[in-house]
Amino acid sequence: MGEEFYCILKLVSGEEILSLITIDESGDEPIIVAQSPVIMKVQYGAEGTSYIKVKSWMDLSDEDIFVIKPDKVITMTETKDQKLIDIYNDFIKDEEQDIFTPPGRTKVTNEMGLIGKVSDARIKLENIYNMKKLPPTSDPKEPE
Repeated sequence: MGEEFYCILKLVSGEEILSLITIDESGDEPIIVAQSPVIMKVQYGAEGTSYIKVKSWMDLSDEDIFVIKPDKVITMTETKDQKLIDIYNDFIKDEEQDIFTPPGRTKVTNEMGLIGKVSDARIKLENIYNMKKLPPTSDPKEPE
């Protein structure tokens, strides 16, 4: 078995998977051994935000090691993108616990469209609603 590395594979089926892989060259033909392969897709939100959707490559399998023949691979590349590797490792760790929680939260800023807090707006609207109606003022210039 060769050394393990994080790899993105494009399969002949059109799927792109990310996995920790090893190339086993001990037999007649080399084989790719993929550990916990996942499919990652970039999704775009309505506000112009983007996020990565991660799901297991084999949803119904209890196994985490898969053998892929090289003739089923169009291309493969090693990835050293630490953000991608961290997302992969967090997903694998959380999948073992059957719970996925994204790391951290982003605080909304004025640049993102923060106008104010809902609780502050509610108080202001309640104050406006509860104001006593003042009688209409009469304009001395207008005839009665």
